[in-house]
Amino acid sequence: MRLVVQRSGPASVTVEGQEVGAIPRGLVVLVGVRRGDTPADAAYLADKLVHLRIFPDEEGKMNRDVQAARGHVLSVSQFTLYGDARKGRRPNYLEAAPPEEAEPLYVLFNERVASFGVPVATGVFGAMMRVALVNDGPVTILLDTDHGGSAPNR
Repeated sequence: MRLVVQRSGPASVTVEGQEVGAIPRGLVVLVGVRRGDTPADAAYLADKLVHLRIFPDEEGKMNRDVQAARGHVLSVSQFTLYGDARKGRRPNYLEAAPPEEAEPLYVLFNERVASFGVPVATGVFGAMMRVALVNDGPVTILLDTDHGGSAPNR
């Protein structure tokens, strides 16, 4: 699995002109699922995300996680995170998991994040979405699991 994590002010996602998810501040997370990913990958990245210290403390140092900052998570599925554009000009998506494999892991990831008491808003899996956010910092972090679906060593 692969995450693109952006610390954010207000953020929202719309589908066909209708807002389906929004947060006042926190993390906007683009979630890609690779073929062969497992529930362990989803759990590992959810734990990593919730405890990632990228919010400022009283001294302005990035020492707080999303829980301590009382932030929310806006989670958006995005298979294009596994686009491979090394050859040619049009990316291929052979590494991206098919929807029937990806959606349950995306749902599990979101449930695991929410289990920590972090409010989670989402887009609509597989839909064309418009994501709006105010990138705070800017702070953007990439999180990934090992190829092959096993959670990496912590």
